[in-house]
Amino acid sequence: MKVIACYSNKGGVGKTATSVNLAYAYARSGARVLLCDLDPQGASSFYLRVKPSKKLTETRFFEDVERFTKAIRASDFENLDILPANMTFRDFDVFLSRMRNSRSRLKKALRAVDGDYDVVLLDCPPNISVLSESVFRAADTVVVPVIPTTLSERTLEQLVAFFDENKLNKRKLVAFFSMVQGQKSLHVGTMERLRKDYKKMFLKTVMPFSTDVERMGIHRAPVRTYAPKRPAGKAFHSLWQELEARGKKR
Repeated sequence: MKVIACYSNKGGVGKTATSVNLAYAYARSGARVLLCDLDPQGASSFYLRVKPSKKLTETRFFEDVERFTKAIRASDFENLDILPANMTFRDFDVFLSRMRNSRSRLKKALRAVDGDYDVVLLDCPPNISVLSESVFRAADTVVVPVIPTTLSERTLEQLVAFFDENKLNKRKLVAFFSMVQGQKSLHVGTMERLRKDYKKMFLKTVMPFSTDVERMGIHRAPVRTYAPKRPAGKAFHSLWQELEARGKKR
């Protein structure tokens, strides 16, 4: 079972849109996919028209295997299931900090569905925390959307520093530029600089700033279901292709 986390320590960078569209792309390719919505805001769950599970609290998420698996819901798309979020997930960090072996607890929880799915996507909340470290250890790949601006560049530096300080495998980090506006010299210059600074980390795919992505909230569906030939739809498909190709090389 492949575990892919969509993560950024900065909000508003397109993390949830990436999670949903990648999950759809993998499912469309024939893989059995589980999307775990770990963000208490539950945006992934909303996009896929799945209501939050009130019974799956933070305690049961990590300790009650039967309750964990029963909380999984089917989406409207073949091969794509979702573990919806609820507001108790905001206490994940407090709960994890009290547990023994907290860094590996998420990995152990995911073993409950090993064999049922080919790919697990984790839509993560935007912070660096005990939960984040559990995610980094459980994931095979950490996909990081980066808006080519000064603040996003700074948060990427913080993330890389966190991996260094905690002796985590930086090869897991796979970044791509998100919400790009090619007419902005700041965006163009920042992309050139970051590609030089992080040579092997950035994918070739560039996600344009697009109203088609914003319309996910109206359609409550992945972009490729309603705008497959538009720039954003093509970019999400390209992103999936690059991740697949990179995964096969490892």
